[in-house]
Amino acid sequence: MLKALFWLGSSRNDIRNFPAGARRRAGYELYLVQSGLEPSDWKPMPSVGVGVREIRVSTGREHRVFYVAKFEEGVYVLHAFEKKTQKTPKADLDLARSRLRGLLTRRAARKIRSRQ
Repeated sequence: MLKALFWLGSSRNDIRNFPAGARRRAGYELYLVQSGLEPSDWKPMPSVGVGVREIRVSTGREHRVFYVAKFEEGVYVLHAFEKKTQKTPKADLDLARSRLRGLLTRRAARKIRSRQ
């Protein structure tokens, strides 16, 4: 059974703006994650948050997709971007961290409301 896919911020539009080959590859890799499998090229991103992973898409240019799949309800895509330098830019890391914080805050608030 496929997990739902949730897009945070502009992540869906960001992937839509990838070149066609990178967009197809990113979509396939996210499908693998939704299916409970591991993407073909990924690494953990503890600098963003616990459970966050980075899908690496190489199609002549480098693209990255940060996601978290540890929640039962689905896979959350935090951020997607073209990587133009060896080191991931601080702005991209900060944006992903901010979106993760917002997600965790919303999930915690839902838990509190469901207990009342």
